[in-house]
Amino acid sequence: MPTKEPYPSSFTNKEWALIRAMLPGPHKLGRPPRYTQRSVIEGILYIVRSGCGWRMMPHDLPPWRLCYYYFMTWRKAGLWQKIHDSLRDAVRLKSGKKKAPTAAILDSQSVKVSNHGGVRGYDAGKKIMGRKRHLLVDTLGLILAVVVHPGDIQDRDGARLVLQKLQWAFGWLRLIWVDGGYAGHPLGQWLKALLPRRGLRLEVVKRSALHTFKVLPKRWIVERTFGWLSNYRRFAKDYEYHPANSEALILIAASHLMVRRLA
Repeated sequence: MPTKEPYPSSFTNKEWALIRAMLPGPHKLGRPPRYTQRSVIEGILYIVRSGCGWRMMPHDLPPWRLCYYYFMTWRKAGLWQKIHDSLRDAVRLKSGKKKAPTAAILDSQSVKVSNHGGVRGYDAGKKIMGRKRHLLVDTLGLILAVVVHPGDIQDRDGARLVLQKLQWAFGWLRLIWVDGGYAGHPLGQWLKALLPRRGLRLEVVKRSALHTFKVLPKRWIVERTFGWLSNYRRFAKDYEYHPANSEALILIAASHLMVRRLA
Protein backbone atom coordinates (compact mmCIF):
# COMPACT_ATOMS: atom_id res chain seq x y z
CA MET A 1 0.00 0.00 0.00
CA PRO A 2 1.55 3.36 -0.97
CA THR A 3 2.39 5.75 1.85
CA LYS A 4 0.26 8.83 2.20
CA GLU A 5 1.78 12.01 0.87
CA PRO A 6 1.97 14.74 3.56
CA TYR A 7 0.04 17.96 3.09
CA PRO A 8 1.89 21.30 3.03
CA SER A 9 0.45 21.96 6.49
CA SER A 10 1.74 18.67 7.96
CA PHE A 11 4.55 18.48 10.48
CA THR A 12 8.00 17.13 9.84
CA ASN A 13 9.36 14.82 12.51
CA LYS A 14 11.55 17.61 13.86
CA GLU A 15 8.61 20.02 14.04
CA TRP A 16 6.42 17.46 15.76
CA ALA A 17 9.10 16.82 18.40
CA LEU A 18 8.78 20.48 19.45
CA ILE A 19 5.01 20.18 19.92
CA ARG A 20 4.66 16.69 21.37
CA ALA A 21 6.12 17.53 24.79
CA MET A 22 3.53 20.29 25.33
CA LEU A 23 0.49 18.05 24.83
CA PRO A 24 -1.36 16.16 27.57
CA GLY A 25 -0.73 12.45 27.85
CA PRO A 26 -3.31 9.80 26.91
CA HIS A 27 -6.15 8.99 29.29
CA LYS A 28 -5.50 6.02 31.56
CA LEU A 29 -9.09 4.86 31.27
CA GLY A 30 -10.90 3.69 28.17
CA ARG A 31 -9.71 2.12 24.97
CA PRO A 32 -6.52 3.26 23.20
CA PRO A 33 -7.12 6.20 20.84
CA ARG A 34 -7.71 5.29 17.22
CA TYR A 35 -6.00 8.45 15.93
CA THR A 36 -2.76 9.94 17.15
CA GLN A 37 -2.50 13.47 18.52
CA ARG A 38 -0.22 14.32 15.62
CA SER A 39 -2.85 13.37 13.04
CA VAL A 40 -5.54 15.34 14.91
CA ILE A 41 -3.45 18.52 15.06
CA GLU A 42 -2.46 18.11 11.44
CA GLY A 43 -6.16 17.90 10.63
CA ILE A 44 -6.77 21.19 12.45
CA LEU A 45 -3.82 22.78 10.65
CA TYR A 46 -5.25 21.59 7.33
CA ILE A 47 -8.43 23.54 8.09
CA VAL A 48 -6.50 26.69 8.97
CA ARG A 49 -4.07 26.48 6.05
CA SER A 50 -6.51 25.50 3.31
CA GLY A 51 -9.52 27.50 4.49
CA CYS A 52 -12.00 24.67 3.87
CA GLY A 53 -14.94 23.90 6.13
CA TRP A 54 -14.70 21.33 8.90
CA ARG A 55 -17.08 18.97 7.10
CA MET A 56 -14.91 19.11 3.96
CA MET A 57 -11.80 17.60 5.54
CA PRO A 58 -10.17 14.89 3.38
CA HIS A 59 -10.98 11.32 4.35
CA ASP A 60 -7.36 10.40 4.95
CA LEU A 61 -7.34 12.76 7.95
CA PRO A 62 -9.15 12.05 11.23
CA PRO A 63 -12.93 12.68 11.24
CA TRP A 64 -13.80 16.35 11.38
CA ARG A 65 -15.92 15.88 14.51
CA LEU A 66 -12.92 14.49 16.37
CA CYS A 67 -10.65 17.33 15.23
CA TYR A 68 -13.27 19.92 16.15
CA TYR A 69 -13.76 18.28 19.54
CA TYR A 70 -10.06 18.54 20.37
CA PHE A 71 -9.88 22.07 18.98
CA MET A 72 -12.68 23.22 21.30
CA THR A 73 -11.53 21.18 24.30
CA TRP A 74 -7.97 22.49 24.14
CA ARG A 75 -9.19 26.03 23.46
CA LYS A 76 -11.29 26.01 26.63
CA ALA A 77 -8.39 24.50 28.58
CA GLY A 78 -6.03 27.24 27.36
CA LEU A 79 -3.71 24.75 25.70
CA TRP A 80 -3.40 26.62 22.39
CA GLN A 81 -2.38 29.74 24.30
CA LYS A 82 0.15 27.76 26.35
CA ILE A 83 1.71 26.17 23.25
CA HIS A 84 1.87 29.53 21.47
CA ASP A 85 3.51 31.31 24.42
CA SER A 86 6.10 28.56 24.89
CA LEU A 87 7.05 28.67 21.22
CA ARG A 88 7.22 32.47 21.27
CA ASP A 89 9.65 32.37 24.19
CA ALA A 90 11.79 29.83 22.33
CA VAL A 91 11.86 31.95 19.15
CA ARG A 92 12.82 35.07 21.10
CA LEU A 93 15.67 33.24 22.83
CA LYS A 94 16.87 31.80 19.53
CA SER A 95 16.85 35.32 18.03
CA GLY A 96 19.04 36.66 20.83
CA LYS A 97 16.20 38.36 22.70
CA LYS A 98 15.04 37.91 26.27
CA LYS A 99 11.76 36.13 26.94
CA ALA A 100 10.16 39.30 28.28
CA PRO A 101 9.67 42.00 25.60
CA THR A 102 10.13 45.68 26.43
CA ALA A 103 8.48 47.17 23.32
CA ALA A 104 5.45 46.23 21.23
CA ILE A 105 3.29 47.41 18.32
CA LEU A 106 -0.51 47.55 18.28
CA ASP A 107 -2.83 47.54 15.27
CA SER A 108 -6.10 46.12 13.96
CA GLN A 109 -7.37 44.52 10.77
CA SER A 110 -10.99 44.63 9.59
CA VAL A 111 -12.38 41.54 7.86
CA LYS A 112 -15.74 40.44 6.55
CA VAL A 113 -17.64 37.63 8.23
CA SER A 114 -19.41 34.66 6.71
CA ASN A 115 -23.13 33.97 7.00
CA HIS A 116 -22.69 31.73 10.04
CA GLY A 117 -23.91 34.41 12.43
CA GLY A 118 -22.28 35.64 15.59
CA VAL A 119 -21.35 39.15 16.66
CA ARG A 120 -20.42 41.64 13.95
CA GLY A 121 -20.53 45.37 13.26
CA TYR A 122 -20.03 47.94 10.53
CA ASP A 123 -16.59 49.53 10.32
CA ALA A 124 -17.39 52.94 8.83
CA GLY A 125 -13.73 53.73 8.15
CA LYS A 126 -13.05 50.60 6.08
CA LYS A 127 -16.70 50.24 4.98
CA ILE A 128 -16.75 46.60 6.03
CA MET A 129 -19.45 44.72 7.86
CA GLY A 130 -17.58 42.25 10.00
CA ARG A 131 -15.05 42.03 12.79
CA LYS A 132 -11.67 43.41 13.73
CA ARG A 133 -8.57 41.45 14.65
CA HIS A 134 -6.56 43.42 17.17
CA LEU A 135 -2.94 42.31 17.54
CA LEU A 136 -0.21 43.31 19.94
CA VAL A 137 3.14 42.06 18.64
CA ASP A 138 6.75 42.35 19.76
CA THR A 139 9.59 43.79 17.67
CA LEU A 140 10.02 40.40 15.94
CA GLY A 141 6.38 40.38 14.87
CA LEU A 142 5.43 37.61 17.31
CA ILE A 143 1.97 37.87 18.82
CA LEU A 144 1.75 38.97 22.45
CA ALA A 145 -2.04 39.35 22.62
CA VAL A 146 -4.96 38.97 20.23
CA VAL A 147 -8.59 40.06 20.53
CA VAL A 148 -11.33 39.65 17.92
CA HIS A 149 -14.29 42.01 18.36
CA PRO A 150 -17.14 43.51 16.27
CA GLY A 151 -16.12 45.92 13.54
CA ASP A 152 -18.18 48.81 14.89
CA ILE A 153 -15.91 49.14 17.93
CA GLN A 154 -13.38 51.90 17.21
CA ASP A 155 -9.69 51.12 17.37
CA ARG A 156 -9.23 53.28 20.45
CA ASP A 157 -11.89 51.32 22.32
CA GLY A 158 -10.81 47.97 20.95
CA ALA A 159 -7.27 48.70 22.10
CA ARG A 160 -8.50 48.66 25.68
CA LEU A 161 -9.63 45.06 25.26
CA VAL A 162 -6.10 44.14 24.22
CA LEU A 163 -4.24 46.27 26.75
CA GLN A 164 -6.30 44.92 29.63
CA LYS A 165 -4.45 41.62 29.16
CA LEU A 166 -1.24 43.38 30.19
CA GLN A 167 -2.44 43.38 33.79
CA TRP A 168 -1.36 39.74 34.09
CA ALA A 169 1.53 39.51 31.63
CA PHE A 170 4.57 41.23 30.12
CA GLY A 171 5.62 43.17 33.19
CA TRP A 172 8.76 44.47 31.45
CA LEU A 173 6.84 46.13 28.62
CA ARG A 174 7.57 49.87 28.57
CA LEU A 175 6.68 51.18 25.09
CA ILE A 176 3.87 50.49 22.61
CA TRP A 177 3.87 52.01 19.12
CA VAL A 178 0.46 52.83 17.60
CA ASP A 179 -0.74 54.65 14.50
CA GLY A 180 -2.70 57.88 14.25
CA GLY A 181 -6.03 56.10 14.68
CA TYR A 182 -5.31 55.83 18.40
CA ALA A 183 -4.39 59.52 18.79
CA GLY A 184 -6.69 62.26 20.05
CA HIS A 185 -8.06 60.03 22.79
CA PRO A 186 -7.05 59.64 26.47
CA LEU A 187 -5.88 56.07 25.82
CA GLY A 188 -2.44 56.82 27.25
CA GLN A 189 -3.93 58.22 30.45
CA TRP A 190 -6.26 55.25 30.73
CA LEU A 191 -3.27 52.91 30.37
CA LYS A 192 -1.36 54.73 33.10
CA ALA A 193 -4.36 54.44 35.41
CA LEU A 194 -4.67 50.73 34.57
CA LEU A 195 -0.97 50.04 35.22
CA PRO A 196 0.19 52.90 37.45
CA ARG A 197 3.53 51.33 38.46
CA ARG A 198 4.67 50.00 35.10
CA GLY A 199 5.81 53.20 33.38
CA LEU A 200 4.21 51.98 30.16
CA ARG A 201 3.60 54.61 27.48
CA LEU A 202 2.10 54.86 24.01
CA GLU A 203 3.94 56.47 21.12
CA VAL A 204 2.01 57.52 18.01
CA VAL A 205 3.84 56.96 14.71
CA LYS A 206 2.44 59.54 12.32
CA ARG A 207 1.94 58.96 8.62
CA SER A 208 4.06 60.67 5.99
CA ALA A 209 2.87 63.68 3.97
CA LEU A 210 0.10 63.32 1.41
CA HIS A 211 1.01 61.57 -1.89
CA THR A 212 4.35 60.40 -0.50
CA PHE A 213 5.39 56.93 0.57
CA LYS A 214 7.63 56.18 3.49
CA VAL A 215 8.09 53.06 5.57
CA LEU A 216 6.83 53.98 9.03
CA PRO A 217 9.26 53.16 11.83
CA LYS A 218 8.19 49.97 13.67
CA ARG A 219 4.68 50.13 12.22
CA TRP A 220 5.58 47.80 9.35
CA ILE A 221 6.28 45.00 11.83
CA VAL A 222 2.65 44.41 12.76
CA GLU A 223 1.62 44.77 9.11
CA ARG A 224 4.07 41.99 8.29
CA THR A 225 2.43 39.80 10.94
CA PHE A 226 -0.95 40.32 9.28
CA GLY A 227 0.77 39.37 6.02
CA TRP A 228 2.04 36.15 7.56
CA LEU A 229 -1.46 35.24 8.70
CA SER A 230 -2.89 35.96 5.24
CA ASN A 231 -1.03 32.88 3.97
CA TYR A 232 -3.57 30.85 5.96
CA ARG A 233 -6.75 30.94 3.90
CA ARG A 234 -9.00 30.47 6.90
CA PHE A 235 -8.39 34.16 7.64
CA ALA A 236 -9.64 35.48 4.29
CA LYS A 237 -12.87 36.03 6.21
CA ASP A 238 -13.98 35.32 9.74
CA TYR A 239 -15.87 32.04 9.50
CA GLU A 240 -16.32 31.45 13.22
CA TYR A 241 -19.51 32.02 15.21
CA HIS A 242 -17.62 32.77 18.43
CA PRO A 243 -14.77 35.33 18.36
CA ALA A 244 -12.91 33.17 20.90
CA ASN A 245 -12.61 30.47 18.22
CA SER A 246 -11.17 33.04 15.81
CA GLU A 247 -8.58 34.05 18.40
CA ALA A 248 -7.60 30.41 18.96
CA LEU A 249 -7.16 29.79 15.23
CA ILE A 250 -4.87 32.83 15.01
CA LEU A 251 -2.75 31.39 17.83
CA ILE A 252 -2.63 28.01 16.04
CA ALA A 253 -1.46 29.63 12.79
CA ALA A 254 1.15 31.70 14.64
CA SER A 255 2.35 28.56 16.45
CA HIS A 256 2.67 26.74 13.13
CA LEU A 257 4.85 29.57 11.79
CA MET A 258 7.06 29.53 14.88
CA VAL A 259 7.48 25.75 14.85
CA ARG A 260 8.80 25.93 11.30
CA ARG A 261 11.06 28.79 12.26
CA LEU A 262 12.52 26.80 15.17
CA ALA A 263 12.91 23.57 13.18
